[in-house]
Amino acid sequence: MDENYYDILEININASPEIIEKAYKTLVKKYHPDLQEINLKSQYEEKIKKINEAYEILSNTEKRKIYDLNLSNNKISENDYNNLINENINLKNEINYLKNNYNKLNNNNHPNNQNIDANYNNQNNKNYNDQNKNSNYNTNNNSNKEFNNAINKAYYDAYIHDLKSRGYKIKYRKTFKDFLALIITIFLIIFTIFILLQIPFTKNYLINLYNENPILKFVVDLFLNIFN
Repeated sequence: MDENYYDILEININASPEIIEKAYKTLVKKYHPDLQEINLKSQYEEKIKKINEAYEILSNTEKRKIYDLNLSNNKISENDYNNLINENINLKNEINYLKNNYNKLNNNNHPNNQNIDANYNNQNNKNYNDQNKNSNYNTNNNSNKEFNNAINKAYYDAYIHDLKSRGYKIKYRKTFKDFLALIITIFLIIFTIFILLQIPFTKNYLINLYNENPILKFVVDLFLNIFN
């Protein structure tokens, strides 16, 4: 996890302005490049640069508020961090399990298997062996596809989960099924409203709601104008 400004100044996140200033002055005296050995001077120049940057933000009330807000939004709780670690462990175990089963399946269906060799040596069962060979080939292909699909899905799910845990918003590409579902949903809503308007009590209620709510009235009028 990246070092934040509070860690750089070696203070608590709830530190007062006085403590921030005192910590800054102490660290500047401690890590000033001119007080270090020549071969370490560039290293401490970079450290002082970070200390100055941290102090500039945390010593300013408005800048600190914005920084604290961003820090809280990007911070992963200890519980979420542990859950992520456990999920990664479970994912690795699942991948190892799939690999082991895949290797076992390959060994059992390998063309050099003694049972298959025996079938190949039996001329009377040649047709049966050809069918069995094709069946084993198809089984291997299907197993290989299932294995690859499972691996790809596991990595994809882990990648998406990692992005979400970092605060990224995931946008999925809309498919034809998504648009079709949206159209059907809109149709069902319109149909439901039409049915409700046939009931006197519901009709009166909706009309009163329409007349008393300016925002609703604007939206409905806009919608009707579009389709008129």
